[in-house]
Amino acid sequence: MAEMTDKEAEYWDEYYTQNPPKTDPAKPGIFAQNVDHMVILDDLSINYLRSRAEAARKTPSQIISELIRGEIARNAEPAMAGK
Repeated sequence: MAEMTDKEAEYWDEYYTQNPPKTDPAKPGIFAQNVDHMVILDDLSINYLRSRAEAARKTPSQIISELIRGEIARNAEPAMAGK
């Protein structure tokens, strides 16, 4: 990503100082919405995710997504075999 020039930075500083973003408290932002996504795991699961993520150089979230997608695919195979 290209860096801003001093002139551009001054423009955006002045713009957002005079025109602060409007927020609607009735509509929580992305960080507030992520609270619904929190899951509590036991120590065994946490250690497994950490070690697998480290070995694969991925995040624990990526490992969880792969596990879930694999499970969905395995469960879909018997249904697809009958068609």
